[in-house]
Amino acid sequence: MDGSGTGRTFDGIGAISGGGGNSRLLINYPEPQRSQILDYLFKPGYGAALQMLKVEIGGDTNSTDGSEPSIEHTKGTVHCDSGYEWWLMEQAKKRNPHIKLYGLAWGAPGWIGNTSNSSGGGDFWSQDMIDYLTTWLGCARQHGLDIDYLGGWNERGYDIAWYEKLHATLAAKHLPVQIVGADSGLDVADDIVKDPDFAKSVDVVGVHYPCEGGDGGSANTCGSSANAQATGKPLWASENGSLDENTGAGALIRSITRGYLDGKFTAYLNWPLLAAIYPNLPYNTVGLAVANQPWSGAYDIGTSLWTTAQVTQVTQPGWKFVDKASGYLDGDRTNGSYVTLKSPDNSAYSTILETSTASSDQTADFNVTGGLPTGTVHIWATDLKSGGTSGGFVHTDDVTPQNGHFSVTLKPGQVYSLTTTTGQSRGKAVSPPQGHLALPYKDSFEQKTPGREAKYLSDMQGSFETAPCGGGRSGQCVRQMAAQQPIEWQDDSDAFALLGDTDWKNYTVSSDVYLEQPGTVELLGRAGEQQRPQSHQAGYFLRVGDTGKWSVVKSDTGGRLTTLADGTTRALGTRSWHKLGLSFSGTTITASVDGKQVGAVDDSAYASGQVGIGVVGYQTDEFDNLSVTPVRQAVEPPATVAADLPSTIHRGESATLKATFTVPASSDAATGLTLRPGAPDGWTVAATTPTTFSKVAPGHSVTASWTVTAPTAATTPVSVTFSPLATYVRGGVQHWTYGTAKTEVPIPAPTGSPYLSDLSFVSSSNGWGPVERNTSNGEQAAGDGLPITIRGTVHDKGLGTHANSDVAFFLGGDCSRFTATVGIDDEVAPYGSVTFSVTADGRTLTTTPVLTGTSQPAPLDVDVSGAQQLHLAVSDSGDGNAHDHADWADARITCAG
Repeated sequence: MDGSGTGRTFDGIGAISGGGGNSRLLINYPEPQRSQILDYLFKPGYGAALQMLKVEIGGDTNSTDGSEPSIEHTKGTVHCDSGYEWWLMEQAKKRNPHIKLYGLAWGAPGWIGNTSNSSGGGDFWSQDMIDYLTTWLGCARQHGLDIDYLGGWNERGYDIAWYEKLHATLAAKHLPVQIVGADSGLDVADDIVKDPDFAKSVDVVGVHYPCEGGDGGSANTCGSSANAQATGKPLWASENGSLDENTGAGALIRSITRGYLDGKFTAYLNWPLLAAIYPNLPYNTVGLAVANQPWSGAYDIGTSLWTTAQVTQVTQPGWKFVDKASGYLDGDRTNGSYVTLKSPDNSAYSTILETSTASSDQTADFNVTGGLPTGTVHIWATDLKSGGTSGGFVHTDDVTPQNGHFSVTLKPGQVYSLTTTTGQSRGKAVSPPQGHLALPYKDSFEQKTPGREAKYLSDMQGSFETAPCGGGRSGQCVRQMAAQQPIEWQDDSDAFALLGDTDWKNYTVSSDVYLEQPGTVELLGRAGEQQRPQSHQAGYFLRVGDTGKWSVVKSDTGGRLTTLADGTTRALGTRSWHKLGLSFSGTTITASVDGKQVGAVDDSAYASGQVGIGVVGYQTDEFDNLSVTPVRQAVEPPATVAADLPSTIHRGESATLKATFTVPASSDAATGLTLRPGAPDGWTVAATTPTTFSKVAPGHSVTASWTVTAPTAATTPVSVTFSPLATYVRGGVQHWTYGTAKTEVPIPAPTGSPYLSDLSFVSSSNGWGPVERNTSNGEQAAGDGLPITIRGTVHDKGLGTHANSDVAFFLGGDCSRFTATVGIDDEVAPYGSVTFSVTADGRTLTTTPVLTGTSQPAPLDVDVSGAQQLHLAVSDSGDGNAHDHADWADARITCAG
């Protein structure tokens, strides 16, 4: 432990609130639990003791788990109290006045850089955005906050001229804020090194997920680049993590220690700060803690928080790394790593060791030299598998060196802090038990401070804020404030917000609505799991337009919308108040407008979930008197539709579909019945019996039949579902009831030399969105890929996948060869690392070495003689599947015929 040498300056350990909405529920926690959580995060000598807090500069757009509000929804109207990040920064500063603050935008309001006022958002890299950022800095000053660091556009690269203009603007306005470039990849360092003007405009090089595996990866190694280390500027992992609060602790500490050893990163910011989000959202256990029940006050402190404390409670920003006292245990990274930091005056030092990848006990002998203090060493430890319980940040021993020498036994799977400093402690606050949010639940949105989100209401897209009611109504309402599509960080959706307990089952949700302009408003019920992007929200929507057109729509986690029922009621018009209701009882869903039931539908897809409000598009409509009341008396038993269809129908062949409608004996009669076949796209249908019936008495049934013919297209799914529909009136209310019939459409054996992208899939699975035909994988939506491109070569045909993926094809035993060119697509290069495997009938025919975003494409030529079924599989290389967009370019099969 030679303190005579030196290293880079330590800039601190922090976390990120934003990207997006991940701190949303914290502000609604009751006391004392809210203060307890804040203490665990920010209070020195108590918990994480964070030294830096990075917050999202809201842009009214979803940036992972929600949308954070802008301070300027429309140009020229600034509201400096919007959102909860100001409050969070104030609370952090209250506990640690020395904490550094850092602002970064993920998106922006749609008016920015939008000179033509076009839909789809404007130009982020514009003077408008620079002005918006300086306005945000002014709002920070109003809150008594000095922002230390400012970034550009999260993970969207950089515009050199824009950064230079931002630097000049901050200088001209005498705003002492350091600029971080560019919160994306390492490539920014290359331009900093070769462009002196750009170099003058950037104070810190900020890189995202530089460690092995990238986003959510293992972090066993954490390299940077020669240029990144040669800029002469601080080098930060300005976003890292995406890891579970407990199981991610090992990768977290490796990112810090190995981040310095391998890449010379001097700051680490964990994404996110905590998961103060509803449990049906993505990344709901990711961060340093989980706080998803503000009504009960329950929270959970993760092992990652105590792992963070192992660094923050024994160091301070401004200390120096001691390179001669840092390295890998016994020179082998599998044993673990250690870094030593010392105070500027050499009066104190701390060594942080991790044995996260070790498999057995080790004895570490320390010899303290080079001017480091030789007094008592205090040892603190965290068991990385403790699950955030008593095994986190425990004071295990004090050692007094003898002639500068002492020894410590290191157990595997631990983090140790050896420090000459004092003042450390482990917070003792205890969470109350979890509980349900009781019904009835009501909110009239009356609160002291307008321009904030209503209690428990979590924006998913757009911005729903309290504001004075329109239409002559007194008091406060909730208004959707984003008047146009924002500049987005992930895919677009309608503006909506969620609220409540995911275990709510049978209830009626209602709200007053006020349409400020022609358009459509929404009520959500039984809202469950959400996958990215936010449009992939499971649940039921009641949509009602100003014309009176209404519908009940089912949405799923694949982003598919299915209209279950629709019709037209009296026009709502604009600039007047109306009341919408959506009721759930068992499988029956009933919609009402202004107290009148307009329709009921039976669907069993979702049995429980939250409520929500929304608008179709970006209308500035209002909501008031949200109410969720329990349904305690079950509705009458639903009618049923039983469907019958052969289990197999070959392509181009016909079969008979039968649908039998039955009214329960204890129910009212059904009148005006119409039965429809509900055939999938591409099928032809012809009725062979009557399909309309004037009346079906209680306890009776009727049946309709159709001849259905399977399509012959290559893209015809193997498994298809018919959804016969009965529409009728019962009890004076229009009803919709569905049946289900499934059949298989076998794939014919291929002939000739077809491309696999032209053949039907027997099955397919993919790690990010769907498998794409003839394009790269793209994002999560179907058809959003780019031309398949590997190391600059464009391929017209092929499959775009993302690890881990598997695509199966039927060969029928008559094919002989499979050929393809495989590699990581250029849309993610130089990132990504995968292996490609070809299997047939359970036998692995070939597996490539690991191919990365810099590897040359690999040609495949495989004998598949006699194979019945072929599988093309892509696996991550053991480091997580971030950036693993993998192409099967020109994938082709040679067959008989």
